[in-house]
Amino acid sequence: MPRKAFFIAATEQNVGKTTTCLGLVAGYKNRQHTVGYLKPVGQEYVEIETGISVDKDVLLFKEYFHLQDSYEEMSPILFPRGFTRDYLDGKVDSKGLSDKILHAFHAISQRNDLTIVEGTGHTGVGSIVNLNNAQVAVLLKTPLILIAPGGLGSSFDDLALNYTQCEKQGARVAGVILNCVLEEKAEMIRKYMEKALKRWNIPLLGCIPYDAFLSTPTLYDFEQLFQTTLLTGSLFRLRHFESIQLIASPLEIKRAHALPNQLIIAPANREDIILSALTQYWDAKIANPQSNLGTGLILTGRTPPTERLLEQIGKADIPALYVPLSSFAVMKMINNYTIKTKKDDLPKIEEAIKIVEKHVDLDHLLQRVSAKGR
Repeated sequence: MPRKAFFIAATEQNVGKTTTCLGLVAGYKNRQHTVGYLKPVGQEYVEIETGISVDKDVLLFKEYFHLQDSYEEMSPILFPRGFTRDYLDGKVDSKGLSDKILHAFHAISQRNDLTIVEGTGHTGVGSIVNLNNAQVAVLLKTPLILIAPGGLGSSFDDLALNYTQCEKQGARVAGVILNCVLEEKAEMIRKYMEKALKRWNIPLLGCIPYDAFLSTPTLYDFEQLFQTTLLTGSLFRLRHFESIQLIASPLEIKRAHALPNQLIIAPANREDIILSALTQYWDAKIANPQSNLGTGLILTGRTPPTERLLEQIGKADIPALYVPLSSFAVMKMINNYTIKTKKDDLPKIEEAIKIVEKHVDLDHLLQRVSAKGR
């Protein structure tokens, strides 16, 4: 197979670029291709054991797929705090940034049949330092695949804005993938989005359905959100929660059913509420010893939970963490939090791979990125 590469961009943040890339890397590896992954510009990064900083998504892909390329090549450029000001003050060598990205891309693409390049945010992100997604795609001479939300009118409007940015920079858009398409609207959206895209002579390469599981949080997510650690149940850090319930009185616990995979938020100093929740938990376990309710707790307020209460929670093997904020503030932060796929969350990674492989036309995508011109 001749060496190929393409750039995954999106119409906005949190549309599903990383989820899509997981499925694409897995899909092409399953077809006996060697696949490289590159995140040219990273904004969210972590320090690894060797002391270098790498983009979080690079860490996920390298560890899950056991990719052989180096971290430095897969994550060549990071934007730390103050980077854009330094750039505008002339403290950053812009040619040096481009050269570093080019060197990383050439090194990875030489070793692999296929290189998948993941952008950051929408196509205009990075414009202030002349490294937006469209510009980087042109620098690497790779066609773009645009990921958009799974709607019709508003999604096409977003595509039009981003397509214009690509045209301005001279980047070729080879296809579109819609993500989080509602099942009941999938047939209609596919039909009319294909019609709309004909004006640009661009195909719809896939409609990835909405999958609620991919949006379910874990307490590991909330440890990071609230910068804290679990007090009990550390073995269940990656338990997924399908529902979140804010409880303000024991009566609310009695009225509520013990739902599976439920996260309860309650004040830490209201032991009557917590003990009522534990009683309900044990009653459900006694009624069905084989059941696994998957309960979790976030305890809130200025007063931390007592050791005695934590002991009772621990006996039930319920993971719990404490956040010194009001229940309302905690709930507001959770509602505004975007769930990201973590490298340790194997069930979510495997679900993302399965759904993308099934709903994206991998053969057509390769044909499009191999074709010349529009």
